[in-house]
Amino acid sequence: MEFSNILRPEVQQFIKDNSRQDLTKLLLSGSPFSDVSIQEIAQQIKGRQAAEKKFPFLLQDGIIFPPQLNLEQASSETTAAFKANLFSGESLLDLTSGYGIDAYYLSANFSQTTLVEQNKNLLEIVSHNWLILNKINTLYLNLDLGDFLEKNDQKFSLIYLDPARRDTYNRKKFLLEDLSPDILEIRNKLFEFTDKVVVKLSPLMDISMLVSQVSGISEIYIIAVKNEVKELLIVIEKDFNQSPTVKIHNLESNEPSLDVAFSTIQQSKPIFGETSEYLYIPNNAVLKSGAFNFISEYYNLEKLHPNTHLYTSTDFIEDFPGRVLKVVPVEAKKIEKGERFNIISKNYPLTPDEIKKKYKIKDGGNQYLIFTQSQKGKIILKSI
Repeated sequence: MEFSNILRPEVQQFIKDNSRQDLTKLLLSGSPFSDVSIQEIAQQIKGRQAAEKKFPFLLQDGIIFPPQLNLEQASSETTAAFKANLFSGESLLDLTSGYGIDAYYLSANFSQTTLVEQNKNLLEIVSHNWLILNKINTLYLNLDLGDFLEKNDQKFSLIYLDPARRDTYNRKKFLLEDLSPDILEIRNKLFEFTDKVVVKLSPLMDISMLVSQVSGISEIYIIAVKNEVKELLIVIEKDFNQSPTVKIHNLESNEPSLDVAFSTIQQSKPIFGETSEYLYIPNNAVLKSGAFNFISEYYNLEKLHPNTHLYTSTDFIEDFPGRVLKVVPVEAKKIEKGERFNIISKNYPLTPDEIKKKYKIKDGGNQYLIFTQSQKGKIILKSI
């Protein structure tokens, strides 16, 4: 793939100068260059826009961006950098390289990296960028995954996969067996070449189902960024036969991480009670783990209701993985029209928008109104 035209200084300057322009208008205006199409320019502008949010380390001269779908599928710099601190060894194999963001960060702790990618153009973009970034000791293989596994005779310290979660019609897939490659199908083959496999999965995957379907899972990472769960990461070890550890992380927050055995999550029993002085709202990574009862046991908190994942205590716990509010009960008739609140609705029949409409209150302000349910019935709490 030839990059010399798109990398000419005047073309690169045009891309930078128009990185804030309306792309629809730009596409209609056509390209000012005879040897670079406006579609190629738009692709680089979209790439720069994505990089500003997802991987700012690529905002430097000489970097080439791939089509939009590859940008969407790539990990963010934040999650990739986090994963880089989890693994190290002699040799890394990324079997689904894609745009290579994860591999770029993971490779920092490996002496040799091998990237396998069936999309020739995409692999050429990655190899070009890594040269610009001075990333060496890398082997680039333009092969189908099946062909590679058939021909390979090397051993690797770690094999990494990010299976495609869309079918040929671009529809999202959520079942393990529907992904490409199917980890269930190739699992045993992978362990001919390594003792450890790491698989990135959608945050919508069911953790209990993963544990039941995939043997050898030693760790399950739930990775959130600013309380939005971005991905699951499972570590599969060749001879591991115990309960996996669920590792809960909310990046770019001050909240503590949490490690808990999956078996403990299953066996924990909650304590129930009515609202006390403090209300505890677990972050979304904790909720994704299903550790609803464990949170009650571990922090000695009372759960409001079996289906209400809110907790209460007379004590303030500073290092709780979520939000802690000091609250008082409030009667619905005492909510004044026009007041501003941040609305939280948990196990309550009305959505936040419906609540705002019913009580004629506005969004915002520094206080919270929590509409929820305890074992005694519906309750409204106000932060103070």
